[in-house]
Amino acid sequence: MIDHVSIHVSDIKKSAAFYEAALGAIGYKRLVGDFGGTVGFAVSGPQDASGSVWISQVAEDNPLTKEIHVAFAVPDVETVKKFYEAAMAAGGRDNGAPALCPEYGSEYYGAFVLDPDGNNIEATTYVVFK
Repeated sequence: MIDHVSIHVSDIKKSAAFYEAALGAIGYKRLVGDFGGTVGFAVSGPQDASGSVWISQVAEDNPLTKEIHVAFAVPDVETVKKFYEAAMAAGGRDNGAPALCPEYGSEYYGAFVLDPDGNNIEATTYVVFK
């Protein structure tokens, strides 16, 4: 289980809008409060930060995160599609439309979007065939 992920971004406002839309589609909410210029997102709240995502503006001692891949497990195909649509509408760039990904397994279904800095953000689920 992932406790948290930190991503250093080049434009905090642009990235916050992207992540708020993309992660909002899969149940994350932007955390309220001042976190020293960092923006947080979680399914619950800051008191239980498990699975949280934090974005921070780059600085001299805080270099841009490059080529990270973060995959979020979601409950079903429809949620994968909602994630992809919301991320694309918020300025994401397509890196793999919602589809089965047999290269990762016969039941692996995912969608991939590049964030404003080119990081690969994914929503994934497994499709059980009967």
